[in-house]
Amino acid sequence: MKKFSKVLCVLALAFGISYAANAQSVKIAYVDSSVITEIMPERAKIEQDLQAYYTELQSQLQTMANEYQTKMKDYEANAATMSNILRQSKEKEIVDLQGRIQEFQANAESAFDEKRIELLTPVIEKVQNAVNAVGKEKGYTYIFDKSVGAIVYIGTDAIDITADVKAKLGL
Repeated sequence: MKKFSKVLCVLALAFGISYAANAQSVKIAYVDSSVITEIMPERAKIEQDLQAYYTELQSQLQTMANEYQTKMKDYEANAATMSNILRQSKEKEIVDLQGRIQEFQANAESAFDEKRIELLTPVIEKVQNAVNAVGKEKGYTYIFDKSVGAIVYIGTDAIDITADVKAKLGL
């Protein structure tokens, strides 16, 4: 039993030394991609395009809201003099319009998110390619992105490569 314990200790010690030797060869760095994407030249154009798209969606929604208000005013003004069948028809029309407005709002939010992803994807890919290039050039094993909250602690000897990635992108 003593011999087994000694063998186990030797194996644990060997494993620990081996792990420590391998751990020393791991190079870890971090980057703050949000800092980089904020100063990308493409960002201003993307923001303009998103604002224009948002304005277009808001305009369409406002047109629908105006139509709804017009129909409601007409209905309220003439409801007393309408026949039952005409009143039911107008009510159905108003309810249908409410449904279309709600559906448009939901679809507009989704469409806006899709548009933002569509416009930002090339920028994100460009930054990712630069991070990959810096990682390869400098021999890093892992690079964490600080902006997505993947890091809870950065030691004093951690290496920030945000400046290197900016330089790679010419920023």
